[in-house]
Amino acid sequence: MKAILCKEYGPPESLSLEEVPSPTPKKGEIIVEIKACGVNFPDTLIIQGKYQFKPPMPFSPGSDIAGVVKAVGEGAKRFKVGDEVFGMIPWGGYAEEVAASEKLCFPKLPGMDFPMAASFMMAYGTSYHALKDRAKLKEGETLLVLGAAGGVGLTAVELGKLMGAKVIAAASTDEKLALCQSYGADEVINYSKEDVKQRIKELTEGKGVDVVYDPVGGSYSEAALRGMAWEGRFLVVGFAAGDIPRIPLNLPLLKGCQIVGVFWGNFAMKFPADNLANTQQLIQWYLAGTIKPHIDKVYPLADVPQALQDMMDRKVKGKIVIQIS
Repeated sequence: MKAILCKEYGPPESLSLEEVPSPTPKKGEIIVEIKACGVNFPDTLIIQGKYQFKPPMPFSPGSDIAGVVKAVGEGAKRFKVGDEVFGMIPWGGYAEEVAASEKLCFPKLPGMDFPMAASFMMAYGTSYHALKDRAKLKEGETLLVLGAAGGVGLTAVELGKLMGAKVIAAASTDEKLALCQSYGADEVINYSKEDVKQRIKELTEGKGVDVVYDPVGGSYSEAALRGMAWEGRFLVVGFAAGDIPRIPLNLPLLKGCQIVGVFWGNFAMKFPADNLANTQQLIQWYLAGTIKPHIDKVYPLADVPQALQDMMDRKVKGKIVIQIS
């Protein structure tokens, strides 16, 4: 089978497309013939050795898969050969086949094509876990989403509005903010032109925001934290800006607020039953037409390096997807 391989840490251009042996399933695993794999920001980190997981070399990045079950391992009972599925794996998705835990896979939904299925799991799973389990977002609260037009950011806008919050979307261009408004944002902040802290104050009449969803990091994190309401929750989701901010710890003291970590992948593996319940709710919303991923572009397998570079250059709105076959 063909796979994109990372043989040494480096930029996307260092990846190569090669022939590798097909995988065999272990106990509780299924082999998925991958039709599409979503591109996520952690994919750009794992190939540089900057992510929490460091797979043994060589490896293929890619976590958000959709495809057809090709083989079933011992003890795996949820799926049979020929079933169409989507799911999450730690790495290995930029390939024609992969072994996946059946506990982290789900039946592909009616009317959902493979690229759409490969755009679903990580982005919506992260944002719903963040807002529901970590922030305990309440109806009527105000939610600020940084990097709001990105893959996870746009789902946070969409889900925050669905959960009854007033949503303020912050992004770097007016075009990205227009997309956020189409997904339900009540107010917007263009942080390439406007002062984040001052705009939060204006938009909340001095109260501040109850929840900050931050997948960006960098220079905007502290400004957002300074704009929090009393007993607010600041969600640390990721660092797409490349810089991990150093937050003055007097700020959570003065605000009486919490800084809360969000690591959905670890949550999904440690608490599969809770993740299943969350995913079932997301599936219900999808089937009802309440949520729908925004796919910006689809790339062939050979163009994985370009897709990852576009992600790093912040040229992406919503999701981008690798179509394998």
